[in-house]
Amino acid sequence: MRRKLIAGNWKMNLTALEARAMLATLRANIDKDSAALAKDRDILVAPATILIPAVSQALAGSSIALGAQNMHFEDKGAFTGEVSPAMIRPYGVTHVILGHSERRHIFGERDDLINRKVLAALKHRIVPILCVGETQEERDAGRTLEVVGRQTEAGLAGVNAEAAEKIVLADEPVWAIGTGRTATPGQAQEVHGSIREILRDRLGKEAGDKVRVLYGGSVTAENVDSLVSKPDIDGALVGGASLK
Repeated sequence: MRRKLIAGNWKMNLTALEARAMLATLRANIDKDSAALAKDRDILVAPATILIPAVSQALAGSSIALGAQNMHFEDKGAFTGEVSPAMIRPYGVTHVILGHSERRHIFGERDDLINRKVLAALKHRIVPILCVGETQEERDAGRTLEVVGRQTEAGLAGVNAEAAEKIVLADEPVWAIGTGRTATPGQAQEVHGSIREILRDRLGKEAGDKVRVLYGGSVTAENVDSLVSKPDIDGALVGGASLK
């Protein structure tokens, strides 16, 4: 059985003071039940880059993992405003979200760029959370599986079976992010099942079955149980609801 992963993407929210206060509450709720929670799930928060040092300190001794929301693929260089994997790794960052739809559609990140980031994350022993997902227009045109398949294949180019346990995918339909609309568990399972087949084809059945595939897109406390009950939905990448 793949362990569930519940990851909170804080996006561009919270000051350092607000982040510490929220983590104090989160730890009080989670750490007291850590023995029970650790049996079947991992928990992660991904703050804005500037908050990583403060959050790292606030998480010391906690069972909660620390992720980043983005990174560059180079170790250093003339890339104003960017951060490298070598810069975030020393703070205890274990995961990094890559290819989120907001990076693709607002900042114009392409599949080949995202793939370079995936490979750089693996090189630095950081688990990439590779996001894929279709727009409303693509869904209406019946191209969901085509688009998600292309993004998955391109994002994992050069990734071999040995890295299977070191990667995570996140299916995030663009039309469901921040809109309050959520794919039904059946719709999500169809896409996740398709992703699973791609993983098996690329990595082999044994390795492909080890990769966790999360669902993201207006996930809330009310709908998360029905989503993660499906066989190929291995947790959730939560946006706005993770701030509550």
